[in-house]
Amino acid sequence: MATNRALAYLESKKNLAGSACGVAGVALTLTGLAGTYWPVVVAGLYGAGALIAPPERVAAPSFPDPREQLGALRRDFDTLADYIKEVDPAPAAAGKLTELMALYEALLDPGWVADVLATDPEAVHRLARAIRQDLPESVDTYHRTRWWNRLAPGQESPDRHLERQLGLLYDEADRLTRDLRESESRRQQTHTTYLEDRDRS
Repeated sequence: MATNRALAYLESKKNLAGSACGVAGVALTLTGLAGTYWPVVVAGLYGAGALIAPPERVAAPSFPDPREQLGALRRDFDTLADYIKEVDPAPAAAGKLTELMALYEALLDPGWVADVLATDPEAVHRLARAIRQDLPESVDTYHRTRWWNRLAPGQESPDRHLERQLGLLYDEADRLTRDLRESESRRQQTHTTYLEDRDRS
């Protein structure tokens, strides 16, 4: 580890700048301008060069591109779809579940819609949270609560809870869709304004 750090410093901008200034100090010594204090002059110039050199640029961490994130999210959606096939809720909840899955599928469908989605990291995050966390949790708690409800009937129907949760998730996905549509509308308006301004100039 120490060897790696030493090698890294040898190749660093600070060492190169310091060495260049140190060579200038040696040149001053050879011409007689440094006098008897030439070691101090050489060391001082090296230190000055090392201090004024710009710091090494630390490489920024590389994170997945939004399109790569969507690819992983599509695979997770397929896994979720297989899981959802095993669900057998009441007709009202089943209809809302079908609508919700169709909306998710449309948003993730490869093409220009997914390209628009990929430009909005917050929208990708919201959709990922719904697919990977919210909907599976809704379905899982529905299954477990329904089992307990059979043992102790008389409580509020798990189907009603599931229907409400699916409605909320659908509203959230619908808002996300509207936000993306408005973003495209603003982009179109911006382009219109740009063309109008260019035409006037």
